[in-house]
Amino acid sequence: MITGTRQLSNATGGADLITLGLYVALVVIGWLMIFAVNYDPNAPLSFFDMSSNIGKQLFFIVFCFALLFVIMMSDWAFWRTFAFFIYLFSIILLPGTLIFGREVNGANAWYQIGGFTFQPAEIAKFGTSLAMAAYLSSTGVDLREWKSRIIAMGIFLLPALIMSPLVQNDTGSALVFFSFMMVLYREGLSPTWYLLGFGVVAMVLLGLIFEPPFVVAWLLTYTNFHLISRFRTRTQVWFGVWVVLILLTFWWTPIFNWVLTQAGVDPATVSDQVRNMTVMIPHAALFVAAFLPNYLKKNTLIQSQLRSWLLMLGLGIGLLFAANFACYTLLAPHQQQRIKIWLKPAEAAADARGAAYNLLHSKMAIGSGGFGGKGFLDGNMTKLKYVPEQSTDFIFCTIGEEQGFVGVAAIIVVFFWLLYRITVLAERQRSNFSRIYAYCVAGVIFIHVMVNVGMTMGLFPIIGIPLPFISYGGSSLIGFTLLIGVLLKLDSNRNLA
Repeated sequence: MITGTRQLSNATGGADLITLGLYVALVVIGWLMIFAVNYDPNAPLSFFDMSSNIGKQLFFIVFCFALLFVIMMSDWAFWRTFAFFIYLFSIILLPGTLIFGREVNGANAWYQIGGFTFQPAEIAKFGTSLAMAAYLSSTGVDLREWKSRIIAMGIFLLPALIMSPLVQNDTGSALVFFSFMMVLYREGLSPTWYLLGFGVVAMVLLGLIFEPPFVVAWLLTYTNFHLISRFRTRTQVWFGVWVVLILLTFWWTPIFNWVLTQAGVDPATVSDQVRNMTVMIPHAALFVAAFLPNYLKKNTLIQSQLRSWLLMLGLGIGLLFAANFACYTLLAPHQQQRIKIWLKPAEAAADARGAAYNLLHSKMAIGSGGFGGKGFLDGNMTKLKYVPEQSTDFIFCTIGEEQGFVGVAAIIVVFFWLLYRITVLAERQRSNFSRIYAYCVAGVIFIHVMVNVGMTMGLFPIIGIPLPFISYGGSSLIGFTLLIGVLLKLDSNRNLA
């Protein structure tokens, strides 16, 4: 048995058979699900038709298997030697879509080649993984130094910027590049950066879900509590004022309208923006009154701490208003709707035939599968095309409807088994380049799976991101095949590095 396994491993170029098997299994499952979505009982042999999604995907699968063979026959040192050249080539391809490309679903991120479309972002993920591994494994790179941190972050932020809503408008692909922060953590980047990042994300989400002035009022309330605690005398009076302001915040709108009425002003003539902004005034006044006495004390330690509080508060407030302005002013209307539906689910029910259509039908398709599913080719919502983009972004719905909870759980287990296996391969590498590259691959796949599965269930906004190996698309399959293929090649030569 062991001899047979060794012979099979040798026949596949020494590739890790478990990882290779998981890759092949996901690709085959993906093709079966694409077949289910596009199945036509009047044309049962449509997988030979190159004009159909079924035929095109089968062609890409055969091409990717051949590509995998070529990679396994290549010299493992080639990928490290030419890592930066591959990265630069992929970066050059990205802005070219703005001139020579075509627009797909509002994103200027595709090239048209004959009857096929090609998305360079998928190659950029591969190129960036190689570049990150090459740079972080270079002599003299230390993530404790600013220079190393800036260069490392710049490697993945450059393609992310090109794909951002301001340039290509490919938000989903841009988001994936932040997966490389996981690699930086593994290579020694301070956890403080991640705490700061989580804080930024929290401020952005709060600024999108709620009206920023009210969030600022509560931030000031929290800050004022700590400032008042530093007073040694008349603390009860200060806390009394603090409690009154909290009560005023809960009923601010009716109280403000009553004040306007008493002043002879019609509340209807005052905009909601002005009304909301005024809620910050009493909290800001209390903040100034509590801040200054503490700061004017001749204690350098207290002054340093208060300056830190003031800086963090200022940054938080700035992020709240900047996120709200960028989302609801700069983004396209359809992008605004996606974010609103994600963060404000109540709006989804009110817009069942509009922007919320995809999400609601996605949930219905997954839920209709029940525990065991309706069976292969028996998904009603799949056949009737209730969910748009069901072969690509929403392929997970087909799995949920036809295979049920069992199928969905099995797919997630296979993905996490693959991710676990990649980390095993990473930790057994003798070469820093190979180890870092493996973690880059794991990060990219993890973000893809998490966001794609999450957006079909409303946990993430619908941003258009494929499910690795399963969603229809040659660019995606080629990109992930390159990622896995080079990893298998590097691992097969781990004892030579």
